[in-house]
Amino acid sequence: MNAEIVSVGTEILLGEITDTSAPYIARRLANLGIDVYFQDTVGDNYKRLESVINLAESRSNLVVLSGGLGPTEDDITKLVLAKHLGLALDTDEHALQKINDFYKSYPMKEPTTADMQAKYIHGATVLPNDNGFAVGMFLETKQCDYLVLPGPPVEMQHMFTKYALPILAKMASGNPVIASKVMRFFGIGETELEDQLKPLISNQSNPTLATYAKHNEVTLRITASGSKKADVDNLIDGMVQKVNAIVGKYFYGFGDDNSLAKVAVSLLKDKKLSITAAESLTAGMFQSRLGDVSGVSEVFSGGFVTYSAKVKENVLHIPTEVINDHGVVSRETAVWMAQNSKKILNTDVAVSFTGVAGPDQLEGHPAGNFWVGIALPDGDVKAKEFNFGKDRNEIRDYATKCGLKMIYDNLK
Repeated sequence: MNAEIVSVGTEILLGEITDTSAPYIARRLANLGIDVYFQDTVGDNYKRLESVINLAESRSNLVVLSGGLGPTEDDITKLVLAKHLGLALDTDEHALQKINDFYKSYPMKEPTTADMQAKYIHGATVLPNDNGFAVGMFLETKQCDYLVLPGPPVEMQHMFTKYALPILAKMASGNPVIASKVMRFFGIGETELEDQLKPLISNQSNPTLATYAKHNEVTLRITASGSKKADVDNLIDGMVQKVNAIVGKYFYGFGDDNSLAKVAVSLLKDKKLSITAAESLTAGMFQSRLGDVSGVSEVFSGGFVTYSAKVKENVLHIPTEVINDHGVVSRETAVWMAQNSKKILNTDVAVSFTGVAGPDQLEGHPAGNFWVGIALPDGDVKAKEFNFGKDRNEIRDYATKCGLKMIYDNLK
């Protein structure tokens, strides 16, 4: 089976937004063994969209259309496809009720075309939109099959994974059950991860493996199919064990929506440990990441941003001679920052950050050179040096994640 992905939206053609949907869909189709030979981008224009559909169905078994399902007049995907196929549009009553209920409680007049989001082509399988209003659909025809998805990534990805994926998996493999598990890694790049997992990736069949580069981290999606859920789960769990046997030191958790901050906070909660932080180059970013996690107040009550040497001395009581003898960018300063912030706020754990965010050097150290310290419940204090040669905010983000990974590594 081969597929073609059509991204619909003038804003994509104009470069106003980046098309993240096509790569997402292509990777997941590849996991199913469905080859994507063509990708197209077309604006919100009747004639041009129909010409792209004509071409796509002439050379592909599956045509995936993403975008153009909203409530405005330029959202024309369903209309064009229905007219092209000579089929009527029906209304999904559940979706229509959801739209009506929303506007009844929302202080805004309902657009006259809002109900278009509840329309689907006659004979199609409706794909519910749990994160929005515009329903998707899957339609089989003699010419080819059509998968129609919304454009917004948060809506499209959820709909694809929950509703479209099982349909496509059954078509591609004949198996009614498909499942995926996402492993998350930090401290290793995508290329290196692929290289280390090459023996598994080269021989993959079921499960399949696919790596994805994220913001300063990497994920690995393991997808398996079978006739029974228990069998599929066993296939995935077996592959997880094989992966961790090779690159387990970089692994920190599972899930598309997971993060190092969530994992660290969850670990602190489970162990009933409190935390503080003393930040220099990250300037509060680490504490902000903790604050992004719901319920963090159970383990985090506050911390320090000590940017200058003088504030480190006055607030954290770091001896002047430590900074004079070793500099602010040093193991010694990172250790003192961690142990003293822990002592001042009487917490179980403390993390410290000191280094060079750049672009200029500091004390002879280049941008991207930094230390992360961690003071642990048993009184042990560690510090680790890192070098990450990117721009200022990338360095700060990476340093923050290094601190979170150190929490995971030392408390798991």
